[in-house]
Amino acid sequence: MKQTVFTGAATAIITPFAKDGSIDFESYGRMIDWQIESGINAIVSVGTTGENATLEDDEHQEALDFCIKRVNGRVPVIAGTGSNNTAHAINMSKCACDMGADALLVVTPYYNKATQKGLIASFEAIADSVSKPCILYNVPSRTGCNILPETAAVLARHPNIAAIKEASGDISQIAKTAELCGDDLDIYSGNDDQTVPILSLGGKGVISVLSNIMPAETAELCARFFRGDTKGALELQMKYLRLMNHLFCEVNPIPVKAACAAMGICKNVVRLPLLPMEAKNEEKLRELMREAGLKLK
Repeated sequence: MKQTVFTGAATAIITPFAKDGSIDFESYGRMIDWQIESGINAIVSVGTTGENATLEDDEHQEALDFCIKRVNGRVPVIAGTGSNNTAHAINMSKCACDMGADALLVVTPYYNKATQKGLIASFEAIADSVSKPCILYNVPSRTGCNILPETAAVLARHPNIAAIKEASGDISQIAKTAELCGDDLDIYSGNDDQTVPILSLGGKGVISVLSNIMPAETAELCARFFRGDTKGALELQMKYLRLMNHLFCEVNPIPVKAACAAMGICKNVVRLPLLPMEAKNEEKLRELMREAGLKLK
């Protein structure tokens, strides 16, 4: 049986930017500390929510290196290193391992996409190049490419492929993946609103967007489930469900950046082609945040 990267809640953390668009490391450091102090179980750095698609390679590596050093072993750091270019993903994965990342989050190829055989070849090439565990990232709504359960079962045989972040939204598919892969592949929810259903299928936790603004509550949701309090976990998911959903009313991470700014965590700055949240949506977001008990600046 492979070693589990983490159990519970991991934050797919934002990358704060200054007004000029550069990385705001002061805000980043404060946020990392707050996440860990609030009980979060792992941090995913420079993933989709971290706007890695608009980071230059040197910025990507600088942000990841900063995160690893700031965390300083307190929780696992998972580095987003996927790409539609397998060679680039290999290079980024090797760099992340050299920096001390505990695991890698590797998204399916996007735009050029791949056949299922191409997915196997690409993921295996990346996993062959590193010694750290790889978490596959299945998010077909963004990439146009879906990891089928049968493909996941083949990839699960690789000693360095430890888990899958499932954001397909297809519970039936996820159940099939769990059936075919068993203990060879851990499953993490990639959608906050499906955390409890995926945990009930044997999932190990969630890689969360909500936890950027509610780390303690997201960690507690998972903790309740693993304590056997399924009803209590479900109560938390239902309590925050509307907020979870509204965090995706525009392209992630536009809403969660706006939410973090509303709490004074960072500035509301995203990089093109993203734009700040539309006013009507931000007004509703603030309303839902207040209902959830969050204090806004």
